Amino acid sequence: MSDTYYNPKDLSKFGEIGEFGQELADKFFDYYGSVFAEGELTAREKSLIALAVAHAVQCPYCIDAYTEDALQKGSNELQMMEAVHVAAAIRGGASLVHGVQMMNKAKKIGM
Repeated sequence: MSDTYYNPKDLSKFGEIGEFGQELADKFFDYYGSVFAEGELTAREKSLIALAVAHAVQCPYCIDAYTEDALQKGSNELQMMEAVHVAAAIRGGASLVHGVQMMNKAKKIGM
């Protein structure tokens, strides 16, 4: 029995995801590798983006993986926390902007 719903040891099993469908797993990992290759963004920048997105989608495996990855690629704790705050601001803003939908509906019903 683990202490958490997500077993941290499962992260290391991610590469085995193809056991139940190797062809699609191979396509995913090829794509994933291409996405994280150096391009217009550095690998470090991509790692910080991934860390922020991991928080936005609330994936504990991704948070662990990209915390480690960002540190390995030269990010520091302040940069990583700033990325997390960017994710929080976007998530909060996305919730608030949907308030316009509520306001429109309330105004329509109130008419």
